[in-house]
Amino acid sequence: MNLGSVPALVGRISFTGDLGYEMWVEPAYLVPLFDLLTEAGVEHGMALFGGHALNALRLEKSYGSWASEYRPIYDPYEAGLGMFVRPDKGDFIGRDAVRAVREAGPMRTLCAFRVDVPPGPDAADVIGDEPISHGGKVIGWVTSGGYAHHSGVSVALGYVPVAVAENIDGFEIEILGEHRTAQRLPQCLFDPGSERMRG
Repeated sequence: MNLGSVPALVGRISFTGDLGYEMWVEPAYLVPLFDLLTEAGVEHGMALFGGHALNALRLEKSYGSWASEYRPIYDPYEAGLGMFVRPDKGDFIGRDAVRAVREAGPMRTLCAFRVDVPPGPDAADVIGDEPISHGGKVIGWVTSGGYAHHSGVSVALGYVPVAVAENIDGFEIEILGEHRTAQRLPQCLFDPGSERMRG
């Protein structure tokens, strides 16, 4: 579609958990598109926000991120992305491997956790690679996390064995040498029914 005079590919995709769009344009159109959108957004109170705010919003939705939750070391079934894989659609590179992984089932799975971080100036959130324990034993690791400002809690995403992933309590995440109690989130913190995204 054309956005003003800017030719663009527009997708109804959101990394924030709210109704949103991504727009793909040739590099030469970036500045004109930015000017067009910021001018049109004035009457709606639109404001710019940064990468840390975007990260906080995606954590509220328990959305994984490329290069942290989604990496070559995790298969799509572990990452909760199996619904996007069609091993029976025809021949493709890696099809046999995907079928074998699907049939075997995941040994670990991606989970979201609420971490009990005490308020105050010494509070610290996870950033990635912190150990996750259950029953006093290290069982997994954090892939990313941070403070979820809308919900007012500290959030961690990480992989744990399927055998313990159904538990809500009994988890601890080590942050700067301190073991913090954590609860697995059975659903995301923000709009768990994704009604806002369907706007």
